Amino acid sequence: MSQFKDTRMGYWWYGLPIVTRNLLLVNIIMFLFTLVNEQFMIKTFAMFYPGSPFFHPWQIVTHMFMHGGFWHIFFNMYTLFIFGLVLERAIGSKKFLVFYFITGLGAVALHTGVQYLEIHGWGTGINSDALAAIIYTPTVGASGAIYGILIGYAMMYPDSVLTLIFPPISLKAKWFVLIFAAIELLFGVTGSITSVAHFAHLGGMLFGWLLMLWWKRTGRIYERDNWI
Repeated sequence: MSQFKDTRMGYWWYGLPIVTRNLLLVNIIMFLFTLVNEQFMIKTFAMFYPGSPFFHPWQIVTHMFMHGGFWHIFFNMYTLFIFGLVLERAIGSKKFLVFYFITGLGAVALHTGVQYLEIHGWGTGINSDALAAIIYTPTVGASGAIYGILIGYAMMYPDSVLTLIFPPISLKAKWFVLIFAAIELLFGVTGSITSVAHFAHLGGMLFGWLLMLWWKRTGRIYERDNWI
C-alpha cells in the first residue's frame, strides 16, 4: 500500500509541466533558506535599488525567488500552480520559461524606473525619510511574473470564468485582469498600501501583454517547443 501511495505522489509531482514544477521547487527552497537565515537571504538575494549599498547585480533575478512570509509565497505559488501549468501546456515549456523571466524582469524594470523618478524625475524633491525608504527597503517576490502569467492566461482564454474565494464573485478572465490592473494602477499612483510594489505588478502585466501580443501577431504563440 505504501509503495502505491508513493508512486501516486510521484506521478502527481512529475505530472506537472517541467518549468512550472521547477519554479515551484526553487521558490519553496529559497523560502525555506529564508526561514533559516532571513537576514542573510534578504540582504544577499532581495532586490535593492541600484543606488543602495546593498545592491548586487544578481538581485535583479534572485529577488523573484524570494518571499516575505508564508501567505506571500502561498498565494504566488498557488497562482503559479493554477494558471502557470495551463499556460505552459498551451504555449510550450521553453516559451513559458522565457515568458516568466521577461515578465519578472519587466516588473523590476518598471518598479526601479518609478523609484528613479521619485528620487530624480518628478515633483519638487524627496525628503530624507522617503529617500531612505527607497534606498534601504528590499523588494521580494515572484508577483511581477505571476501577474504576467495572469494576463497571459487571460489573453489565451479571455472568456473562461474565474471565481474568487472571497468575495465569491465570478467573472470572465479578461475582466478580472482589467480590474486587477486598474486596482494596481490606482494604488500605485495614490501611494496606497506602500508595502506592496504595485508598479512591479503593472510591469509584469505590461511586458506579459506585449510579449503575448507579439507572439500572436507573428504566429508563434502555438509553436510547441516542450522539453521531453
